[in-house]
Amino acid sequence: MKIELLHRHFLESTGVCTDTRKIIRGCLFFCLKGDNFNGNKFAQEALDKGAYKVIIDELQYHKNTGETILSKSALSLLQKLASYHRQQLKLPIIALTGSNGKTTTKELINAVLSQKFETVATQGNLNNHIGVPLTLLSMKETTKMGIVEMGANHLKEIEQLCAIAYPDYGYITNFGKAHLEGFGSIQGVIQGKTELYKHLQTHRKMVFVNANDAVQMQYSKGIKRWTFGNEQQDCYIQLKDATNKLLVTYNGVQIQSNLIGIYNFHNIAAAIAMGEYFKVPVEKIKKAIEQYTPTNNRSQLLEKGAHSIILDAYNANPTSMMAAIENFKQAAGKHKVLFLGDMFELGEEAEAEHQHITSYLDANPIGKTFLIGSNFYKTKTEAGHITKMESFEALQAHLNRHSLKDSFILIKASRGMALERILELL
Repeated sequence: MKIELLHRHFLESTGVCTDTRKIIRGCLFFCLKGDNFNGNKFAQEALDKGAYKVIIDELQYHKNTGETILSKSALSLLQKLASYHRQQLKLPIIALTGSNGKTTTKELINAVLSQKFETVATQGNLNNHIGVPLTLLSMKETTKMGIVEMGANHLKEIEQLCAIAYPDYGYITNFGKAHLEGFGSIQGVIQGKTELYKHLQTHRKMVFVNANDAVQMQYSKGIKRWTFGNEQQDCYIQLKDATNKLLVTYNGVQIQSNLIGIYNFHNIAAAIAMGEYFKVPVEKIKKAIEQYTPTNNRSQLLEKGAHSIILDAYNANPTSMMAAIENFKQAAGKHKVLFLGDMFELGEEAEAEHQHITSYLDANPIGKTFLIGSNFYKTKTEAGHITKMESFEALQAHLNRHSLKDSFILIKASRGMALERILELL
């Protein structure tokens, strides 16, 4: 089927769906495949629930009644439809990627720009080869600005996502030790993330660059760029206080955020810089930043009973783990307790990176420290303030026997550890 005709079907539909549990009557249903599922098997169920058209890629599920559209690849057709729709809308798209802080930065950018424009931004972390097309297809003629988060765990993935979204602007939050299993090394991470820079340079588009990051400055040379950071840059934002929630100044205006951790300063600064570039009034930038509250286990400051808790259990890699530990070390608070869980997708570097964290905590006591997971359990330490637990269940049993007194707590781990469960034990 020609993409123009499919796009007409899309405009006549109620939107796109890929999960029969979330069917909206009148939608286009794409039968996607994975290692453990085949969406084609649910084609009839989608129709029974009210789908307008169903896109399949296996002949045995095709109907000659016009209800199904047979393609070589339902996924490829979804991506082509999204790209075509994006080009028809002709609206500016901001793409962002990076090792840490993508989702928080995206949410902050959206909060600021939505003060002036009708925006559509990636929902949650739907930032892969399926999520990006779905984000683009959620944009309408009334949308004035699109903000697309792009995730990657191997080379060429950002390149592919750029070829779908055709961004006009780009921002890389940072380059850290994330997804080393796929990228192979920190240099591989840089190579993969800067595929965004290469796309924008090729198409003569623009990048936003944190001037305090030497790697960003180096790899964005030769590209039209808007810089922020120190006083010599296009947009000057200053960190005033990081003892609790971050306080920053911009154009002489103080902005009190609800975010904690010095590592979030650059996320706030990026949103402010984009607000300035797109001429959002300073009082509206201030309002957006101050009203934004983190959710989904990302740098949340919580109170539970007599405990104060920093919950940052959405994801972790060696770079973000060390940043969280350093911030917790500097933060004011008594009776500090750290619950740190395994970091995933590190490949051959897993043993060395977990040992590095353990050795640092061994030499720099911050407070009572629990290391949870099979990777941390294998590390070596003789420190009396460190307790290793091979599993969450072992930690649970320990806390059931030994309750914590009033404490200032950090919880940090990769998503698969689900350490937010600790809240139920306190």
